[in-house]
Amino acid sequence: MEQDKSKSYGSALATLIIVFFFWGFLAASNGVFIPFCKTHFSLSQFQSQLIDFTFYGGYFIGSLILYFASQASKVDILNKIGYKNGIILGLVISAVGALGMIPAVASGSFGLILTVFFIIAIGFSLQQTAANPFVVALGPPETGSNRLNLAGSINNIGGLAGPIVVGFVLFGSASAKIAAADVKISSVNDLYYILAGLFIAVAVFFWFSNLPKVTSDEKMEASTKANTPLLIMFFAFLLILAADPISLKTGIPSQYFVYASLAIIVLTLVGTIFAAKSSSQGWGAMQYPQLILGMLAIFTYVGTEVTIQSNMGSLLKTPEFGSFNESEIAPYISLYWGSLMIGRFAGAIGAFNLSKITKYILYVIIPFLAFGIVLFANWIAGADLSKLYIYSVCVAIMIVAFFIGQQKPVRTLSVLGVLGVAFMLVGLFTTGGVATFSFIGGGLCCSIMWPSIFSLAITGLGKYTSQGSAFLIMMILGGSIIPPLQGKIADGSNNLISGMTGIHFSYVVPVAGFAYLIYFAWAVSRALRNQGIDIDHVEAKGGH
Repeated sequence: MEQDKSKSYGSALATLIIVFFFWGFLAASNGVFIPFCKTHFSLSQFQSQLIDFTFYGGYFIGSLILYFASQASKVDILNKIGYKNGIILGLVISAVGALGMIPAVASGSFGLILTVFFIIAIGFSLQQTAANPFVVALGPPETGSNRLNLAGSINNIGGLAGPIVVGFVLFGSASAKIAAADVKISSVNDLYYILAGLFIAVAVFFWFSNLPKVTSDEKMEASTKANTPLLIMFFAFLLILAADPISLKTGIPSQYFVYASLAIIVLTLVGTIFAAKSSSQGWGAMQYPQLILGMLAIFTYVGTEVTIQSNMGSLLKTPEFGSFNESEIAPYISLYWGSLMIGRFAGAIGAFNLSKITKYILYVIIPFLAFGIVLFANWIAGADLSKLYIYSVCVAIMIVAFFIGQQKPVRTLSVLGVLGVAFMLVGLFTTGGVATFSFIGGGLCCSIMWPSIFSLAITGLGKYTSQGSAFLIMMILGGSIIPPLQGKIADGSNNLISGMTGIHFSYVVPVAGFAYLIYFAWAVSRALRNQGIDIDHVEAKGGH
């Protein structure tokens, strides 16, 4: 990676970190926007989840286009145009999408709003692909991971702020007792004007800034056999979008197409493991079982992380969970994304050269300080904090899990996976505040899973590490597939279990997600041991 090691780029880093804030802000704000759109457009739970489908699908499609264009031209396109220009182009695309939200809202078409989300996410995918190596290049290589951790924490702050700000834009305050029918969706216009302006301002700054030339001299490795499973997953992605139209024409229940989409993706990845095992030639990074297992783990992790909060707005509107108005949901969505910040702040402690006793003390103090930040942000927004204090019990449970995990990827994944299953089961078999905070506790479990999964998946890939990393980023696709799947289960299971609403029962989906992540921890450790790799000394990479 080329860079000028003698220069300091503090202002450039500070500006680039704003991009990380954007990602977290918009992704988290969907948790408030989804239930609002569901009421405003009279959508089914599945249809409301198409917001996440298009948003995270944009990440997948953007990465896929970049990959196949590079394969066809036999040139790493992003490397050729430069990471700086890649970020600028991504910002411009997202700005176009943000401005497009204004006419989309004015048209009253939910389909156009989804299209705009897709365009914004296409820009985000390009930004994310270029921004991570750029952050590493903005200073000494040995402190690159620290800069990534800093950028990741700002992403989490964006996740904390997103639901609060969007809730304020739509309803006036986080605690306002306003019915969704009395709120005009055009209230979001000012928000997207501001976002578009910020996207353009950051792009202009980068254009005129004297920044390092960041390129990679790594030779691009061909992997023609890997193209087939990627194309199959692309068609599985499209199957979700076509589920309702095909159902109307054929009479086949649309949920079958959604279930089929997930099955195709899982079976394709599992089949790839066996195909590459029999003949590794032409598979590139996919010849390694740890990568394929990791692709499915990233898919599951992102989908689980997103679906818990994306369906939570509708869950909180049911009588068993308090019959909340849309205007009262924001503090709980903010608390969920704040939970990821709490966990990641604690997870960052291990990156510093501190004594053992100091680390132990900080493992106890930092999570509660971060929880205080979440409460303070909601207090500023006018939320009723008295209902949120009890969540400190979940934070204490997470601290115990951190001590058990000992910053080792396999052990951490196993412990947090078990805790995630436990939280989801408590939420399934109870109602009210206990169930609500148990489901929100899933955010604590998800908080530091990404670096553990990512590190284990690319360990031992050698010259295929860069390609393997690109494949893992594509698996953000899980945030596109799993929320609509849960939406279909919610729509179709209202009478399945007596006394349980469909949206409540649908939380069996994150139970299954955490269960796979437990399996991944076991399976990947076995695969790496078979390759002679010491799993206890795998270092976790920067967070998502």
